[in-house]
Amino acid sequence: MPTLFRLVVLLGLLAGLAYAGMWALALLVEPDVREISTTVPPSRLAPR
Repeated sequence: MPTLFRLVVLLGLLAGLAYAGMWALALLVEPDVREISTTVPPSRLAPR
C-alpha cells in the first residue's frame, strides 16, 4: 500500500507541475502579432 500511495503522490505532483507550466505559459507569454499574406495560385480560384 505505501508504494501505491507514493505512486499516486508522484503522479499528482507531476500533474500539478504540468498544470502550473501551462498556466504560466498562458499568462506570461505574449504571442507576436503580425500580418500574414499568402499568394493563392489562380488554379485554386477557378471552378472545377
